[in-house]
Amino acid sequence: MASIARVAQRDGWQTRFHARVAAVLSNRPDAGGLTIARDMGIATEVLDHRQFAERSRFDMALAHRIDSHDPQGRPALVVLAGFMRVLTAEFVERYTGRLVNIHPSLLPAFTGLNTHQRALDAGCKVAGASVHMVTAQLDEGPILAQAVVPVLQGDTAQSLAARVVTQEHLMYPRAIAALLQR
Repeated sequence: MASIARVAQRDGWQTRFHARVAAVLSNRPDAGGLTIARDMGIATEVLDHRQFAERSRFDMALAHRIDSHDPQGRPALVVLAGFMRVLTAEFVERYTGRLVNIHPSLLPAFTGLNTHQRALDAGCKVAGASVHMVTAQLDEGPILAQAVVPVLQGDTAQSLAARVVTQEHLMYPRAIAALLQR
């Protein structure tokens, strides 16, 4: 999130694409991105999923909060960055073609969690990250960009993750800028 917001400001997305990071929403009150966003002058909101008995009610409330930050009521893009919840099909459908996520593997390999350890356990020579459109199927949407990272001898899940996240911070803003240019 921080990389995206910094690149958006640095590269003048408001002027170039008529787009801005309108708000940072989190389901976790302690998310570090909230402080970063506030320091950058970006609106922030917390919507704690634990306050909702049903996933669908949380997603509906989240959609209303997202839409409230766009003058037309429907944002150009909804970018997931560190949002670790499975979204309902209704939420995904609402933002079809505008909902973007990043995943720490070279999709379609290793969907879901524990991707780095799974890549190591499988003996992969390379790992990486993928930016993709979100669909109702977990981590299966069209791939927009990928970054490849070599798996080094002696790698742990943590050391591999550190190299992958460096590439994520470079790739994700570029992929979003490319979408905004369309």
